Amino acid sequence: MTVLPDDGLELAAEFPDVAHEQWQRLVAGVLRKAGKDVEGDAAEEALTTALEDGLRTRPLYTPRDTAPEPGLPGFAPFVRGSRAEGNTVAGWDVRQRHTTADNAAVLADLENGVTSLWLTAGEGGMPVSSLAQVLEGVYLDLAPVVLDAGRETEAAAKELLRLYEERGVAKDAARGNLGADPLGYQARTGRAYDTAPVTRLARLCAEEYPGLRALTVDALPYHEAGGSAAQELGCSLATGVAYLRQLTEAGLSVEQALGQLEFRYAATADQFLTIAKLRAARRLWARVAEVSGAPAAGAQFQHAVTSPVMMTRRDPWVNMLRTTIATLAAGVGGAGSVTVLPFDHALGLPDAFARRIARNTATILVEESHLTRVIDPAGGSWYVERLTDELAHASWEFFQEIERAGGQAAALRSGMVEQRLAETWSVRAAKLAGRREPVTGVSEFPLLAEKPVVREPAPEPPSGGLPVVRRDEAYEALRARSDAHLAATGSRPRIYLAALGPAAAHTARLTFASNLFQAGGIEPVTEGTFAESGASEACLCSSDALYEEQAEQAAAELKAQGASHVFLAGRPSSYAGVDAYVFAGCDAVAVLSAALDRMGVS
Repeated sequence: MTVLPDDGLELAAEFPDVAHEQWQRLVAGVLRKAGKDVEGDAAEEALTTALEDGLRTRPLYTPRDTAPEPGLPGFAPFVRGSRAEGNTVAGWDVRQRHTTADNAAVLADLENGVTSLWLTAGEGGMPVSSLAQVLEGVYLDLAPVVLDAGRETEAAAKELLRLYEERGVAKDAARGNLGADPLGYQARTGRAYDTAPVTRLARLCAEEYPGLRALTVDALPYHEAGGSAAQELGCSLATGVAYLRQLTEAGLSVEQALGQLEFRYAATADQFLTIAKLRAARRLWARVAEVSGAPAAGAQFQHAVTSPVMMTRRDPWVNMLRTTIATLAAGVGGAGSVTVLPFDHALGLPDAFARRIARNTATILVEESHLTRVIDPAGGSWYVERLTDELAHASWEFFQEIERAGGQAAALRSGMVEQRLAETWSVRAAKLAGRREPVTGVSEFPLLAEKPVVREPAPEPPSGGLPVVRRDEAYEALRARSDAHLAATGSRPRIYLAALGPAAAHTARLTFASNLFQAGGIEPVTEGTFAESGASEACLCSSDALYEEQAEQAAAELKAQGASHVFLAGRPSSYAGVDAYVFAGCDAVAVLSAALDRMGVS
């Protein structure tokens, strides 16, 4: 009989121990073959990826990468989940968003896997007066309703409460959130609304509707303005603290006030950062509750929404993959509710197919992939635990900066929040422009011939406050110019790709140049001669060795045939006749915009 050691089964017991330094030496050997002569920690540093907020992802994590004890699920500091059972009982709450008074769409969602409704009413959504019609046939004691009505929050809340009473829903059976979020509205619009009704609604929910919350701390405005994960969390903490102060000053206990808040965060296709963000958010809010004197009431209820910033208008089908990864990350991160935005969200009102795909994304992950059978599946990963800890510290620092500025309302009014978010987005926009952060179907592998997806316009959301950004916005502007040129002339702007030498020499750079120019709506032409191409500019594509032999002569021949501008696909050099160079990491947006200008594409 085999006796196991005291510390359990050691799966690698038969293998010799390997020191961290040995691994570094092996890494250094591989890097030397790539032309990088580094040793020790420098070798490991060469493989490290810089993230926003000063965070870094290293290539290897070991037991030496310590992090604070995360505790147990359902217990402070709630890193491993707000509930002891996690989502293992029935999966997470599948919450779908509706902005129009479409009762048929609401019922179709509820009949096919959706478990709660997120209704945008008032400005940017359905009329408040239409709530009764929208919820016709909905079992309000079974399907939680979350409102999002901005300045009309009080009116929408009263209408929902009236429907509960009219349809005989017991007060202790009502579930959902009345959606009051004055600071979130201020962030989106630059305008404030009276908070007195919010306090009254919170008191009413605390005293009479135990399953209803009155307030939402919506962090999406900060994410949609280009904020980082730490900035999103910092703003949510500052907002939550502001609401706690407001409610306790109005007479609610700390426990009651904590129970009235629900937090809404973005889930992105960066799955590990999303997992760490949700775990860090719970830890930070638990700290707020602890300092407030109610540590046991510090479980944060989280609603994760797949990121609108990552949704693209060109090749929107890829959005299905992005939202799948984001939903997986939200589930693994422990979100209580998850909203999957339909793949055509950026184009207007989603159709029935898009809504079906959205709700089925969650259903497949819960029912077929069994994602909820394990509580906190990322827990114990040295990488995730360390990333959670580092993100929590960065978020707390930004929260403290906001508090020093006078709190969230003051930081919004002064422009401090907007400035900090803009600085973050500027850095990220440069990476997008240089295609160091690729966007599939937009900046990488675009397809100019693809038929555009057209949808009915969605209600215009409230605006006037923080800007709303998208990862595809710079390329979308270029493609729109190309589309207008196509509509006016019957053809797109073109560029001739001149391949030098055999296929083995030119294929890689020909493919690179073709992708780059198509990202700006410029059609590459590779067949025939320059004179036959209908283009006014050309790009040489080949190997460095052939450039040395043929680039200057080829450039001269192209200009003799009428080329007004000659690019070379490769690192900048000094070839006569070559006007510009395109290469990995170049500012593609600037290059493409200038090319369209020269081609007369307005």
